[in-house]
Amino acid sequence: MLSIINSCCCLGMETHDVRVEVDVSRGLPAFNIVGLPDAAVREAAERVRGAIRNAGFEFPIKRITVNLAPADLRKEGALFDLPIAVGILSATGQLPYTKIPQHFYVGELSLDGTIRPVPGILSMAGSIAQNHPDITFIVPHSNLEEAALIKEIKAKGAGHLKDIISYLKGEIELTAAADLPEFKLEPSPTVNQYDFADVKGQHKAKRALEIAAAGGHNILMIGPPGTGKTLLARCLPSILPPLSWEECLEVTKIYSVAGLLPKDHPVITERPFRTPHQSASAVSIIGGGRVPRPGEVSFATHGVLFLDELPEFHRDVLEALRQPLEEGVVTVTRASGAFSFPARFILAASMNPCPCGHYGDNYQECTCTPYQVQRYRSRVSGPILDRIDLHVEVPRIELKELKNDKQEESSIEIKKRVIKAWERQKKRFFNSGINNNAEMQNHQLKYYCPLDKNVQELLYQAFHKLNLSMRAYDRIIKIARTIADLSGSETIEGIHIAEALQYRSLDRSLW
Repeated sequence: MLSIINSCCCLGMETHDVRVEVDVSRGLPAFNIVGLPDAAVREAAERVRGAIRNAGFEFPIKRITVNLAPADLRKEGALFDLPIAVGILSATGQLPYTKIPQHFYVGELSLDGTIRPVPGILSMAGSIAQNHPDITFIVPHSNLEEAALIKEIKAKGAGHLKDIISYLKGEIELTAAADLPEFKLEPSPTVNQYDFADVKGQHKAKRALEIAAAGGHNILMIGPPGTGKTLLARCLPSILPPLSWEECLEVTKIYSVAGLLPKDHPVITERPFRTPHQSASAVSIIGGGRVPRPGEVSFATHGVLFLDELPEFHRDVLEALRQPLEEGVVTVTRASGAFSFPARFILAASMNPCPCGHYGDNYQECTCTPYQVQRYRSRVSGPILDRIDLHVEVPRIELKELKNDKQEESSIEIKKRVIKAWERQKKRFFNSGINNNAEMQNHQLKYYCPLDKNVQELLYQAFHKLNLSMRAYDRIIKIARTIADLSGSETIEGIHIAEALQYRSLDRSLW
């Protein structure tokens, strides 16, 4: 007997339909799974056998062949356990086939028949709602809230194999996604434990971080050890605007595909803050693997990627950041195909000015030779520095500033200005495909950032004196546009350009 079950799987961020063909025939007992299965899929034979028996049904002592079509698509994970079990029960006459083709099935089976959650449900639900709007999606009960985030989906959740059988026989009804309370995206109280009010002094660095948050700009902080670079970076998410619903879904889909979605949280509502270690490989940062998966640049989408001690990262890791920093997407190519992942984030990085960390420090003498300083700085290439909009020095603060009892400006106050700047940009870039100033392309600067003659002359003088690249030239204009938004100005003035030039300290020092 042959039974055909609808299922699906995720490869990268894309969902592919999979047809699970189960054939039960006479012959020596065997259980074969074909169609490019990985180890987890092949082990489904033992899980399905135990689940069917322990759920009170008969497992056939016959030759069972399971084909996962299309055969040239690599299958991985335990999500095919449920469709295989349904196919076997249908092929052996223990389950009527009438209602089976009207559903898609995914789920991992425990040996007792319990249906366990699987990753990538949000991506699958979005694909099924778009391509098969009339078909019901059967998911593990633990994944039902996640599937319900797609409002158009017809999804139902089951907690045990017995529930599926009873439902297909018409004996019970499963919990539907439509029965769950609608998820409402409400502004949650600040959960970030870091606040700019706790940072003494460093007003220039705080101002640069405010500009970075307001315009989506990348920022590099340079200074001696212990000056607060890491603390400042950790405060950055506290001044970013809340995620929109579309951004929440995109971030949640990335974490869902990677299997990192918290069990008690069907949707991620806070902007991510990722801090990979310096020893991280290029695959873990950019994404990849035999079957490519998202990396840290994707997990930081619509949030902050913080690279502490930037020169200590491997050279191939830093150079691989060029594409995501420029395009907001990362493409990983393998023999099995090309996979694209979102990677639109704010890069916050920090570094010491030299190996000992005290080059230019007024309080401690540097012990490095000029050659050591140059060699240390050259670990970060010019093209990468060009893609970082703001370069700000974070000097050591004096003791009297630490003892000063004056209340520093809190993140809440800074966040209000940042949100107003974002609203101005949203109005300016309406229906243009641009979200913030940092995303503007070269050909869009003339339209969105017109400069009068005096401002142009100031910028031209800086271009020749600092020997700027064309990319740095464009980024200064974008920074100036953000500074103008923060001040509420509709046009870019000379004072905005002058301040923007202050945040290119590496250009001034001829790095």
